[in-house]
Amino acid sequence: MRIACPHCGERSLDEFVYSGDATVKRPDHASPDAMHAFVAYTYERTNLPGPHRELWYHAAGCHAWLVVTRNVSTHAILSVALARDVALAEKSAAGPA
Repeated sequence: MRIACPHCGERSLDEFVYSGDATVKRPDHASPDAMHAFVAYTYERTNLPGPHRELWYHAAGCHAWLVVTRNVSTHAILSVALARDVALAEKSAAGPA
């Protein structure tokens, strides 16, 4: 599998470190159901076939955090974006706080 880093171009998987699911959001520790929310956040994951967003770190390259959308059934990479850009886009889509 090869990942197309936005800064460095296409690189071997050996240069990257997988860092987990990019779709889950850390629960608020101050919420009344914090314990249940953290148990669900840590252990209760669906593992469906098809496209999935993952966090990857370019450890042997530019040190960028990436959001890779990958088909977990075929390992085909559908898109790669800088995690910073994804976070900013999600924040602006959510509107003013």
